[in-house]
Amino acid sequence: MPLTATATTPAPAAASATATAPGAAAAPAGAHPHAPAGAHPKTGTVEIRCPDGGWLKVCGPDDLTPGRGVAALLPDGSQAALFLDRAGRIHAIGNRDPFTGAQVLSRGLTGSAAGRPFVASPLLKQRFDLTTGECLDDPEVSVPAYGVRVRGPERKAAQGAGRAH
Repeated sequence: MPLTATATTPAPAAASATATAPGAAAAPAGAHPHAPAGAHPKTGTVEIRCPDGGWLKVCGPDDLTPGRGVAALLPDGSQAALFLDRAGRIHAIGNRDPFTGAQVLSRGLTGSAAGRPFVASPLLKQRFDLTTGECLDDPEVSVPAYGVRVRGPERKAAQGAGRAH
């Protein structure tokens, strides 16, 4: 079942679809116990940039587990799949598997191929790039990629969307 969340006001976008804490040499105090140095802060709120340009509060960074997805219901009724990769970056792509129509990508297996983080659909196993939404097995197919940011009392990191669809 997808998480429900609340929309926030629009904010300008930058160039990446992942959230990281830039330039940190060591894990910040309160960092996620499974995240490497330089990863997102544990406190704050993970937000997804919606297709309408606003930001949607989804969960706390510590609610995410590396390699496991979380589904979020967007204001327009679509769903996003939110992932924390093993490098500590947060990604958001559409949750709908374009090959089956099922809302299941948040339940897929994560990995990387040629340095590109991906999730494999739990149904037919096609792999989707977590940064761009591109299907690695069929370049003519993709899912939306959403900007993600972690906003907290100590640090703000804003990122823009990868490929919008």
